[in-house]
Amino acid sequence: MLKKFAGIALIAFFFSLPAHLLAEESPGYEAVAPAQPTANPDRIEVLEFFWYGCPHCYSFEPALKSWLKAKPENVEFIRVPAVFNEEWGKGAKAYYIAEALGVIDAVHADLFDAVQEKHQKLDSEEELAKFFTAHGVKEADFKDTYNSFMIDTKLRQAPAIAAKYGITGVPTIIVNGKYRTTGNLAGGQEKMIDVLNELVKKESGKK
Repeated sequence: MLKKFAGIALIAFFFSLPAHLLAEESPGYEAVAPAQPTANPDRIEVLEFFWYGCPHCYSFEPALKSWLKAKPENVEFIRVPAVFNEEWGKGAKAYYIAEALGVIDAVHADLFDAVQEKHQKLDSEEELAKFFTAHGVKEADFKDTYNSFMIDTKLRQAPAIAAKYGITGVPTIIVNGKYRTTGNLAGGQEKMIDVLNELVKKESGKK
């Protein structure tokens, strides 16, 4: 009986530990099950699942931007807007429109700033049209893209993509379709980059 109570007490203690202490006892990542195929098997694929309305994603951007400037040449980085509900879908639509128009690199940071700093909703065609035309996109091109079948298809597929990788929150990093890390798993957003580098190195050794 004493052993039973001792076991229960130990389990309760474990689950009462702060997340950052638990992360210190873990490798900082977990396996994606099942592992997902990558677009190019000759390169290490790094996915970042994010949402423009997420303050944690916004605060993670500077560290990620610095990493991108020095990332290994064998790494292919891909942003993936996560969609869990209609509200998140609006942010994803802005990303997909920018991607389709070929201006994502030019407007990604400004989309984050518009939502996080300027508190612009950017959730209607009119609001998005103002944003994109202010960034040099022709209004006719924006409208054609906004109402396109391609954008609609990507939005319908987005929830299933997040589910395949076991995404439950953002920002989340997926390395080579095999590993998933988050701020909680890594012990903080700052350490996510360390875990990312570790996993890239681990996968590079298998090539």
